[in-house]
Amino acid sequence: MALRIAFDLDGVLADMESELLRQAGIVLGEAEIQKLQQRVEPAPDPSADPSNDDVPPLFRLDLTPRQQRKLWRHVESIENFWETLEELEPGVVSRLAQTAAERRWEIIFLTKRPECAGGTAQVQTQRWLRAKGFPLPSVYVVQGSRGRIAAALALDVVIDDRPENCLDVIVDSPARAILVWRDDEKRLPPTARRLGLGIVHSVGQCLDILTQIDESDRAGGGMMTKLKRLLGLKERAAV
Repeated sequence: MALRIAFDLDGVLADMESELLRQAGIVLGEAEIQKLQQRVEPAPDPSADPSNDDVPPLFRLDLTPRQQRKLWRHVESIENFWETLEELEPGVVSRLAQTAAERRWEIIFLTKRPECAGGTAQVQTQRWLRAKGFPLPSVYVVQGSRGRIAAALALDVVIDDRPENCLDVIVDSPARAILVWRDDEKRLPPTARRLGLGIVHSVGQCLDILTQIDESDRAGGGMMTKLKRLLGLKERAAV
């Protein structure tokens, strides 16, 4: 049976943070950005509710609400902003497309990107994925619980860079969540392992693991058992 996998975009495949940082420098001034970079906020606790589900998480700058609104108003005025981003791992979208085609995986992309000038956020994201090597991408611009989405779409695995989204998946669906955590492990929320989140440090590593569990499943080894073993997971903890 083909794996059904969802990938988040920003922070997983696309480097939104670097471009937002550049745009913040334009809007707020480089001197202000340098000051803000000295005040890094703590890592999020996956047991806490997201503070704002209407826009993607901002990079780790201690922006005031007024500064955030000013930055997003500027971003929303940029023609096809979402097509300007770089890959976090060069070539990884093309690798994902090739692996999915070879193994007949069903891939969807989930994002909460706000609208900006130009095409819709969905269309801009589809164009970006095609340009990076993934033909005919299925993109869903969504709000709310990733777990409910995973349950409704009967997904097997969801890959995200936010612990709270991964928590939604394991609480509200039978799917497994894989957290892409590129930050210092000291900033990893301490409850992440206890809550049953599989943790990887890159999408490349994630694809290696997914390929191995796919091989195991085809050989009759049990997909989810293999996934848990490769990610060092025990049975899900009660939450």
